[in-house]
Amino acid sequence: MSQTRLHLTASKNEAERIFASLETAFEEEGWPIAILEVDEERDIHEVSLYVEGDADEAQARLSHVLQALTLNLAIEREELPDIDWVALSLEGLQPVRAGRFFVHGSHDRDQRRNSDIAIEIEAGLAFGTGHHGTTAGCLEMLEQVVNAEQPANALDLGTGSAVLAIALAKLAAIPVLATDIDPVAVEVASANVQLNGVADHVETITATGFDHPVFARHGPFALIIANILAGPLIEIAPQMAAHIRPGGSLILSGILERQHDSVVESYIAQGLTHITTLHREGWVTIHLKPNA
Repeated sequence: MSQTRLHLTASKNEAERIFASLETAFEEEGWPIAILEVDEERDIHEVSLYVEGDADEAQARLSHVLQALTLNLAIEREELPDIDWVALSLEGLQPVRAGRFFVHGSHDRDQRRNSDIAIEIEAGLAFGTGHHGTTAGCLEMLEQVVNAEQPANALDLGTGSAVLAIALAKLAAIPVLATDIDPVAVEVASANVQLNGVADHVETITATGFDHPVFARHGPFALIIANILAGPLIEIAPQMAAHIRPGGSLILSGILERQHDSVVESYIAQGLTHITTLHREGWVTIHLKPNA
């Protein structure tokens, strides 16, 4: 998909206000937002929004954000070449350790230790390489929960690269359903599942909602992991609660620290109890369980 950079310049104070507002305005899309100092002496900072898809609509929304902040600033637009930006960004990334898990590319296989649960994830179009704070937080939390509860089956909702589903299969050797609304992500997930030798345990499928028959066929689940965004997590709280087994666990992430309480409250309203929260790099991973 083509990508467009919408960018503008402002003072540091203005740029920080714009950045914070864009995080909220484009939270559902999850598009990258960057702020960069370009001239210290003149106090000039640049804010960039990297848009996938309809750039006209995004630019109109950005204009509304500026109007709400009473800022009259020019928005510039740059069409970016059709490059696999994820692959490009991963070229220089180091492998990641999260608990016993070691997430790496093929070029770092020689760094694996005998005690590692190694997960090889190549650059692809799907989110989730282990480098983002939410993915690493989920890996740490799922290891704790699996070791304590020994779940019989699991759901990785919004699987992306399938790194969490692969981690579950390698750690516990249990049936894992890995779903995503994006068929491209599911293709990437399926390839990664095959690469990591867990195809016997992980089923990948495109599913846009809990009304898809695959959930009824595989559920209810002893463990559900959903590393998506706070808004969708709040919206699907009733369905999540309906698909978790008594005594099971929910692990939720893709949540900023400031969104923590709203997410927890939405699940408490569905009869779940907050167990613990892991904080990492400004993001949180939340563990909840159904009330007994």
